[in-house]
Amino acid sequence: MIGSEEIAESFVHSAAHEFRGSSPLYERLSISISKDPELLELAAHAVSNPVPMIFFAAVHFLLLNGTEHPLTAYFPDITPSSDVSEGDPYPVFRNFCLEHRSEIRRIVSTHHVQTNEVRRSACLLPAFGIVARQAGGLPLALVEIGASAGINLLWDHYAYDYGNGRFYGDRASPVRLTCALRGEKTPPFPKTFPQIASRLGLDLHPIDVREDSSANWLRAFIWPEHAARFEMLERAIEIARRHPAELRAGDALELLPAVMAMTPPHTALCLFHTFVSNQMPPEALTCLAKLIADCGSKRDVFCISIDFLDKYPRLELISYMDGVKTHRHLANCSGHSRWMEWLLEG
Repeated sequence: MIGSEEIAESFVHSAAHEFRGSSPLYERLSISISKDPELLELAAHAVSNPVPMIFFAAVHFLLLNGTEHPLTAYFPDITPSSDVSEGDPYPVFRNFCLEHRSEIRRIVSTHHVQTNEVRRSACLLPAFGIVARQAGGLPLALVEIGASAGINLLWDHYAYDYGNGRFYGDRASPVRLTCALRGEKTPPFPKTFPQIASRLGLDLHPIDVREDSSANWLRAFIWPEHAARFEMLERAIEIARRHPAELRAGDALELLPAVMAMTPPHTALCLFHTFVSNQMPPEALTCLAKLIADCGSKRDVFCISIDFLDKYPRLELISYMDGVKTHRHLANCSGHSRWMEWLLEG
C-alpha cells in the first residue's frame, strides 16, 4: 500500500491544483482527509492514481447506485440544487466512509480511474485531421489505449463549436462540444471528417454503458458541481448505446502487437490516448514507445496523445512515415478541453 504521508500530500495537491475553483466540495473534503489518519489508511488501498480521484469516485459511485445516507444532501448532482446543504460536509462524509468502509476498500482496490471526458474530442479533432492528411486520405483505423467506454472513439458523431463561426461536424448531433481557442494560431480543422475504417478500444476493464451500473462508474468521476458535464456525458452515452465501438479487455501492451499487425495496410493506423501516462509506470511507457517504434519500422503509424507533461496538458503527435519518426507538440489545452492553444504554423 502507498504510505499515508504520500497520500496526504496527494490530497493537498489535488485541493490546490485540481479542485480549487472547480469543485468546492472536493476541495474542502481533500483538505480534511489529508489530516485524517483513518481515512488516509482507507485511501491507501487504492491501486490506481490519482488516489483522490479514485477515492471520491468510490464514494460517488455508491451514492449514484442508491446508497441512502445524509451525505447525498451535499451532492448537487443527486440532490436538487435548492436543497443542497451548505453546512460542513466533512463530518457527514467521514461517517459515510467509515460506515461503508468495506465497500469503499473493495472498490478502490479493484477498480481503476476511468474518466471518459467527451470534451477531449474537441482537442483531438484537428490532430485526426492532420493524420488523415499525412496519410494521403486513407481511412483511419482507430485504436484507443485506455478507452474506458470508448466515447472518444465516436468523435465523428459529435458537433464542434470553436467560436467565431468555426463549426464542424454533425449539426444535428445531441453532443455539441465547445472549445475556446487561445493564442494567435488557428488549428487546421478538417472541413470534411476523415473516413473511419475501424474503431477499437483497449482497456483493462472496459465499461459497457448499456448497463446502468457500469455507466454510473463513468458518472462517478464527474465532480458533483459540474452539471453541464453530466448532461454532456448522458448525451454521449446515448450515442455510444446506438453506435457501440468494439472494446477489448486486457493490458494494451500485451494486446497492441497483434492489433497493429492485423490492421489492414490500406488504412492509416492511428493510436490515441488521453491522460493515460499518469497511470502507467515509466517502464510501461518505455515499452509502449518501443512497440510503436517497432510497428513504425514496418508500416506508417500515428499516435496522438493528451497528457499532463507541463503546466498545462499537451496535445502531441508522433508519426512514423517510411520509418522516419516525427514528434510534434501541437497544442496546449485544459484538462477538460474547455480551451486549446494551437502552437504550430499552418
